[in-house]
Amino acid sequence: MTAQTTTATTAAGERESRHAPLILTVFGLYARGEHNWLSVASVISLMADLGVESRAVRSSVSRMKRRDVLRGERHEGLAGYSLADSTLQTLAEGDVRIFRQARASGEDGWVLVVFSVPESEREKRHALRTTLTRLGFGTAASGVWIAPGHLAAETRRTLERRELSGYVDIFTGDHFAFGDLREKVRAWWDLDELTALYADFLDRYRPVLDAVTRREPPPLEAFRTYAPMLTQWRRMPYRDPGLPLELLPPEWNGVAAGELFHRLHNLLSARAAAHAAEVFHAQS
Repeated sequence: MTAQTTTATTAAGERESRHAPLILTVFGLYARGEHNWLSVASVISLMADLGVESRAVRSSVSRMKRRDVLRGERHEGLAGYSLADSTLQTLAEGDVRIFRQARASGEDGWVLVVFSVPESEREKRHALRTTLTRLGFGTAASGVWIAPGHLAAETRRTLERRELSGYVDIFTGDHFAFGDLREKVRAWWDLDELTALYADFLDRYRPVLDAVTRREPPPLEAFRTYAPMLTQWRRMPYRDPGLPLELLPPEWNGVAAGELFHRLHNLLSARAAAHAAEVFHAQS
């Protein structure tokens, strides 16, 4: 394989990886209401509405099938895809984070996860770190991860489902002493990165809110706005554990970003779903 071929292959893989979150958003929004199945034609049509060509969609879906995110199924002679059982469970848990994320209070305390993984099972160590990061944990010390106490039950369920519970101990409790907890929070979590993510969302979608408030968009326009907006947003509730406001910087912009998301969701989701339903009807 030449260097030029390798570069082209890498670029194609990056494009497919970029499209996969948007495809997953479309399935998460609409497949579950369609008996967990979307036809190939429907997926390609909806993604075309979002500016993604069919070849890129098919390539991305093939990768998602290999990763067991999606599964190929035929319904009444039509080719299509369904969400794998593990993906359905992940999406159900994600719905709570994305649409109903709770804000911790000081009374919730903390949950600590302590783990030790043998060197021979390094892939489990990576899986643990990835899982805890997605749950919103910060790093208090090597092998010691911390999150607000209201995430304890979700943490236990997730580690059990991913067969990682044998490597960890989970503790709950309060910060008793010493030091300034606000300063420690800034060390345990990368709040600057989160602030930048929220700032980007606010900069991009505040003008959108102004526009859709002035004029109700037609279903296709609503879909073209809503699906990418949700795709960008849904990364953030997994990075943000919902820390108590009194421990966050005074200029914290996560609250404003959350309010913006929910206003856009309320204005756009039903009209976007109407467009998707029209596509499903036309392709059936």
